[in-house]
Amino acid sequence: MSDPARPSDLAPQCGICGTLLSGPLARVFRVAGIKRSPRNPNICSRCDTHVHDGRLVEMTVIFADLSSFTELTQNLGAERTHEIVDAFLRMASATITQHGGFIDKYIGDAVMALFNVPIRHADHARRAVAAALELQSGMAAFSERFNMDLNAAVGIASGWARVGRLGSEESKDVTAIGDVVNLAARLEAKTNPGEILISHDIYEKVAADFPGVVEERLALKGFRDPVGAHRLQARTDLPRLAEAPETAPKRTVSWGAVIFGILGAPCAVTTLISPLAVAVGVGTLFGLSGILTYLDRSPLRIPVLIVATLGALANLYTLWHARQIRAETLDPAVGMTRLEKRRTTIVLGTAVVTIFMVVFEVIAHRILHS
Repeated sequence: MSDPARPSDLAPQCGICGTLLSGPLARVFRVAGIKRSPRNPNICSRCDTHVHDGRLVEMTVIFADLSSFTELTQNLGAERTHEIVDAFLRMASATITQHGGFIDKYIGDAVMALFNVPIRHADHARRAVAAALELQSGMAAFSERFNMDLNAAVGIASGWARVGRLGSEESKDVTAIGDVVNLAARLEAKTNPGEILISHDIYEKVAADFPGVVEERLALKGFRDPVGAHRLQARTDLPRLAEAPETAPKRTVSWGAVIFGILGAPCAVTTLISPLAVAVGVGTLFGLSGILTYLDRSPLRIPVLIVATLGALANLYTLWHARQIRAETLDPAVGMTRLEKRRTTIVLGTAVVTIFMVVFEVIAHRILHS
């Protein structure tokens, strides 16, 4: 399902690696298969593989569905119901991703989304509530569009879950597994049309915006003890959720981002350094050592030295940028994999040796031919 968000609402660069996603240079990346992720159009299709590898993450999970789906199907028939549900899921997805959510899956007329994955946001719980409020406020116009009384129900919970691939080699899906997922789904099932039902720990983060909302103790299937929750009547005249400070790093459009877009990773978590960066480093080093033997007095000598130097500097920048990405956007608990350590060693070693050879050749040439 494509995302209906307007281009003006989308980030110009990937929120993780900084790869350009709009403008003329973005077309170059699209030719290489790098485009906006269908799960969150504010990150690139390489970086959304971040969630494939499996790890434990603190997150906020949101379930939003179109109320009275069964009645809709019986009254309107499959074709008309499909049209309404498709439009609802598109609207819900656009709203959620604009607040930093990551679309996990569609389940019938419901959408499940994750916040704090793959881009970290300290205010991920508030972002989920803000997305739910905007979704509910948009249901009036949505109802007018189809000339029907249509409502949404939203359940939100925060906690820890493991994100990663599930299934066989032939058919895999990426999802989150954990109590927080079950809790959000159970809360959504207890929600009345037009409501947002949030867990107590989330309410504590937004209580200043919604004072006096009474806590309920709900008996939920699969949970031994009653769970504290709060109902936000989003269709009534409640205050707009105060804007929280932006925590995601803001990247400026630069040639550095272009370099990393070309030499960077196919996945911004497990391999921040791609095979292309390794190939550039090794190729530059061996090409330089072999060519300079025969081009000592050739007019091609200077261009070869310049290209070799630029290749080495590009790889050094790629290493530095990858380190910045890990520090700014990725979970600190995620260490470098064995593959990444090998690639980093190769890229750093070839870049340093290449620069040394260029400097040595320039000095030696001046001494021999002065």
